[in-house]
Amino acid sequence: MESGAGELLPGPALPVTSKRGGGRGGWRAALFIVAVGFFERIGFVGVSANLIMYLTGPLGMSTAAAAAGVNAWSGTVNVLPLVGALVADSRLGRYRAVLAACVLYLLSLGMLTVSSMTPTASSPPSASPARLTLFYVALYLLALAQGFYGPCAEALGADHAPAFRSSYFNWFHFSMSWGYAIATAGLSYVQDNAGWTVGFGACWTALALCLAVFLLGTRIYRAKQRPVDGGTFAEAVRALGARVFRRKDTTAPTDERLLLSPQHEEDGLIAKLLPIWLTSLVFTYGHLLVSTLFTKPASTLDRHLGTATGLVVPPAALQCLINATFIVMLPLYDRVIVPFARRLTGHAAGITMLQRIGASMATSCVAMAVAALVEVRRLSVARDAGLVDRPDVALPMSLWWMIPQYVLMGLAEVLGKVGLEEFFYDQVPDTLRSVGLALCLSIFGVGSYASGMLVSVIDWATRSKGESWFSDNLNRAHLDYFYGLLAGLAALEVAAFLHFANRYVYTNKAEL
Repeated sequence: MESGAGELLPGPALPVTSKRGGGRGGWRAALFIVAVGFFERIGFVGVSANLIMYLTGPLGMSTAAAAAGVNAWSGTVNVLPLVGALVADSRLGRYRAVLAACVLYLLSLGMLTVSSMTPTASSPPSASPARLTLFYVALYLLALAQGFYGPCAEALGADHAPAFRSSYFNWFHFSMSWGYAIATAGLSYVQDNAGWTVGFGACWTALALCLAVFLLGTRIYRAKQRPVDGGTFAEAVRALGARVFRRKDTTAPTDERLLLSPQHEEDGLIAKLLPIWLTSLVFTYGHLLVSTLFTKPASTLDRHLGTATGLVVPPAALQCLINATFIVMLPLYDRVIVPFARRLTGHAAGITMLQRIGASMATSCVAMAVAALVEVRRLSVARDAGLVDRPDVALPMSLWWMIPQYVLMGLAEVLGKVGLEEFFYDQVPDTLRSVGLALCLSIFGVGSYASGMLVSVIDWATRSKGESWFSDNLNRAHLDYFYGLLAGLAALEVAAFLHFANRYVYTNKAEL
C-alpha cells in the first residue's frame, strides 16, 4: 500500500464516479469538502476581514502601516500554499495536509484569542512587546495553516468531481460565501461590540466544527492521489519541483512514470502559464482593497441602520455584500447563464475559463473607477460639512454609497477567482492538482506583496511632499487618486491579458 492520501482506508481505490450516493467518492464525498469550506471561512475570515481595524485599534498602528502589514500577511497566506502543495503532492497527501491545517488553525486561533486578553494602553492605544510577539506568532501560524488548507482542501473535493468539476468549483465557492457573510457581518459585529476575545474565540469554535465535519467524511473519501515514491522527502519535493518547472531532475531516484501520463510529457508548463499568471496580478489589488482601504473609509460614514433601531453597522460588515453577490450569482451563473451561453457557443461550460477571467478583470476595472468617484463624493461632503479636521465625527453621508463598488467587486470575484482556480487546477498534470491551485493562490500572494509595496512607496512619496494619500485623517487623504491609479493599471492589465489569452492553447480535453 502506498503512502499519502491514497491510504485513508484499507483496500483499493474505487474508480472515478459521479454517483451522488453510496460507496466512496462522487458528490457525497465532495459535499463534505463543501461543508468544510463553509466552517473554515467563518474561522479564517473572522480574523482577516477585520484585521485592519484590530491593527489600527487595540494595537495602535497608523492606517498606512496597518494596510501594508495586512498586505504583507495576505501575501504570506497566499504564497505558503506553494510549500503546502509540494509537501502534499510529494509525501503527505491531500487528506493529511487538510488534517494538519485544521490542527494548526486551532492552535493559532487559540493563541490569537489569548493574545487579545492582554491589557492595552488606552491613550494612545498601544500593545506590549509580549502581546505583539504572541499576536504575530499566532497570525503567521494561521498563514501556515492556510498554506496547507488552501490548495489541498479544494483539490481534494475536485478529485471526487471529475464529471461535474465546473459545477463543483461554483458550489464550493457558494458554500464559502455563506461562511464569508457570517464572518464579515456577524463576527465583525461581535468584535466591535462584545470584544475581540469573544470574536476570536468564535473563530476557534468554527474551526473546531470544521475539523469535526472533515473527519466525519473520512470513510467515504475515495483514494485517488498517488504521491511520489522512492528516495528521501527532499528528493521527492525536488522531483515535483522539477516537474512543475519542466526541468529533468537526474538526481532524484523517483520514477517519473508515477507522476506523469504520456499526454503531459510536454515541456514548458511554466512558460505556458506564466503570461496568464503575470497578467492576473493587478486583479488581486482590488480583491485586497476590500478588507483594507475599502473598510477604513467606511468607518468615517454614517453607519446607523435606520433611525429607530440604533444599530451601528461595523465597517467590515460591508464585505458581506461581496458574499451576497456570490450567493446570488453563483447559482444563477451555474443554472441559468451557463446553459444559455452553451446554446449560443456550443462550449460545455458556456464560455471558456480565460473568457471568464477576462470578464472579471474588466469588471474589477469598473469597480475601481466607481470607488474613486464615491471617494471624491466623500471628500466633498467632508469639506462642505466643515469636518475635514474632525475625523472622529461621522460624515453626513450614508454608508450605502459604497454598495456599488462592493457588488461590482463581488461580481468580479464570482467570475475571476473561481475561473482562475478552475484554470490552474485543469491545466496541470493530474498529480499536481494541489500545486496548480497553489500557483493560483500565489497570484494573490505576490499581488499582496506588490500592493503593500505600492502603498508604502506612495505613502513615502506623497508624505514627503505634504499630506499622504493614506493619511490617518482620511478626510485629508486622497484614496480617490489611489483608486484611480488602480483603475488605470487594471485597464492596462485587461489589454495585456487579452493579448496572451487569445494565443493560449488549452492543455486538457475539457477545453478542446
